[in-house]
Amino acid sequence: MPSWPDVQTAIQQHGGPHDAIRRQYLAEIQALTGRNVIIYYSGWLEKQNLIAHGMQGFEINDGDKTGFMSTVHQLDRDKGLDLILHTPGGDIAACESLVDYLRTMFKNDIRVIVPQLAMSCGTMIALAAKQVVMGKHSSLGPIDPQIGGIPAHGIIEEFDQAKKEIAANPATIPVWQPIIAKYNPTLVGEAAKAIKWSVDMVDDWMQTCMFAGKPDAAARSKKILDELGDHALTLSHSRHISLTKAKDLGIEVSPLEDDQDLQDLVLGLHHACTQTLTETGAFKIIENHLGVAVISVVNPSR
Repeated sequence: MPSWPDVQTAIQQHGGPHDAIRRQYLAEIQALTGRNVIIYYSGWLEKQNLIAHGMQGFEINDGDKTGFMSTVHQLDRDKGLDLILHTPGGDIAACESLVDYLRTMFKNDIRVIVPQLAMSCGTMIALAAKQVVMGKHSSLGPIDPQIGGIPAHGIIEEFDQAKKEIAANPATIPVWQPIIAKYNPTLVGEAAKAIKWSVDMVDDWMQTCMFAGKPDAAARSKKILDELGDHALTLSHSRHISLTKAKDLGIEVSPLEDDQDLQDLVLGLHHACTQTLTETGAFKIIENHLGVAVISVVNPSR
């Protein structure tokens, strides 16, 4: 008797034209590289109208573990993994859990390919790999964590600025009072903990994978974190870090343009994914080169 995943797979393999085109590109990428391929695509750019109405789920979250478990199942894990990643980021705890799972399953043999954007926690996942592949059009981002959509560094900076100005001129208290009142009293402490958590976590990932065995691993990791983990330097949580900048920081990054065949297939897949996210109700796709997929779809009642 076929299992529930077997039935689901059979249904999905007889999907529409969007599914067929995506899966063709995925299969061709695997044939070219000889490595397992999984895509993680969020439709946050294509579904901005839904986000404006309060819809959630576009971000990296604990629910994604089910998608990765389904797509990793039955893969020959000795062949490593190429994770093709397009995400705005998300929850730090979920990010940590996914990275730990994938690195355990593929023994750190993970390459992250960024066709367009891997921001925030997406950048953290990329830095957990042994290599990142980016095109001239691709971007990473700062890894400064957010709390309730507000950069943790920004929370601390605002409190520090308030203390400084009030100490210098107590007459500014009425100005700062409504600003500070919007924050929970424990928020500053939580922000500091979140910053330390993200920096320590990514530092460990880089030293044990991307820079494993290199005598200058700690120094290289520190250089990257000093820039990407410092809100004062990146200035904005949404700042885009280009291929050139990533190289300058010392990230193990390979230009997508160096392999024309891979570039053509990855960009073809990227366009197929964005068309799926634009033209259908899908808002997140986790899928492997065998056609096994977990696709999150907008509830028609919304």
